[in-house]
Amino acid sequence: MRTYLKGARRKVEADTPDVQIAVAKILEDIEQGGNSAALAYAAKFDKFSGQTLVSREEIERASRSLSQELKDDIHFAHDNVRRFAELQKTTVQDFETEILPGFITGQKSIPVDCAGCYVPGGRYSHISSAIMTVTTAKVAGCRKITACSPPHSTEGMPPAIIYAAHVCGADQILAMGGVQGVAAMTFGLFGLPKANILVGPGNQFVAEAKRQLFGRVGIDMVAGPTDSLILADETADAHLVATDLVSQAEHGYNSPVWLVTNSLELAKKVLTAVPDLIAALPDLNRVNAEAAWRDYAEVVLCSTREEMAATSDEYAPEHLTVQAEDLDWWLSRLTAYGSLFLGEETTVSYGDKAAGTNHVLPTSRAAHYTGGLSVHKFMKIVTWQRTSREGSKAVARATSRLSRLEGMEGHARAADARLAKYFPTETSDLSASDRP
Repeated sequence: MRTYLKGARRKVEADTPDVQIAVAKILEDIEQGGNSAALAYAAKFDKFSGQTLVSREEIERASRSLSQELKDDIHFAHDNVRRFAELQKTTVQDFETEILPGFITGQKSIPVDCAGCYVPGGRYSHISSAIMTVTTAKVAGCRKITACSPPHSTEGMPPAIIYAAHVCGADQILAMGGVQGVAAMTFGLFGLPKANILVGPGNQFVAEAKRQLFGRVGIDMVAGPTDSLILADETADAHLVATDLVSQAEHGYNSPVWLVTNSLELAKKVLTAVPDLIAALPDLNRVNAEAAWRDYAEVVLCSTREEMAATSDEYAPEHLTVQAEDLDWWLSRLTAYGSLFLGEETTVSYGDKAAGTNHVLPTSRAAHYTGGLSVHKFMKIVTWQRTSREGSKAVARATSRLSRLEGMEGHARAADARLAKYFPTETSDLSASDRP
């Protein structure tokens, strides 16, 4: 039986009609007005009037401005993400098989041609999002990759984001944020190729723009506020559990964090520790974490580890951490999460920044039906078939009969025509009207 030692005061809400209407208006204006409309919105929202496409000189200047240590960290994270994505790619193989004698079917993976990668740059400059999205698109084999991120009003895009996007393989870097940046990549403004898929996290306006554009382009997912859940038993370190909860609460005022445990003692220690850890954060981080913990956090006490696992699967968190005994049991039992972090030695922060697994993950319980960003999101898995005349005989007969049963006479006649052509002496089962 679950006991809520701390319940959420508010639920994460879907986008309001005002956001939906505002985004629809911006997209319509930019599609009709092109570059000038996009620049007008950039001036309004980004407060930026500098060069829209980042030049080679700006990339070189960004590189010179960064410390070697920071550049080494970017290369370290890029290498881990690249190697993990390369291994992911090997799990999808082209194949062909003779499904019937003479009838060959196959699968082929084709990379999406053009990817648009959105990199957030509002409260925080997400260097790691450039690494996660651009690297994965590059490994998948996309021929054209655009990275897009909001510029700061006077300085332009943060040099570290420019450098990371370039190192990871972006062909063009667009200094434009929000809906206008997403629209520019979708509609092919400023000489950019039109994106076939849009990926990357963003605020509610970016998420809504991707949702409204879905169908015209592919998207990774419709993302809500980031969320995290920790499963912890009596063996867990309360300080580490509390620290990890706070680390994820700082994402934003509406970022839920949840603790699910079977230890009342641990729960009490965490409830005591969290406020002090939040109070020690810098101002902006503290404000976000305070609101997230106050309004959206939950601490749930369960009777057994099976009840803990069932609770977690119900929540389907974006990030799921296990700090409990018998990690292999949890790995085999848990079924609904975006990314799983096993043991106190790792943390969601590792996955968010540099470990190699992707941090673009399903939120708002979408982990019930999808995983996170991977090379597979950038690849189209298509099928093909080829057959000899003899190999087609059985398939043609079954197709003809099934099609007529469904009332699809045209489909039936397409199969009948091949039977009549290839096996003219074996068409007695065709109706007179179907014979040539």
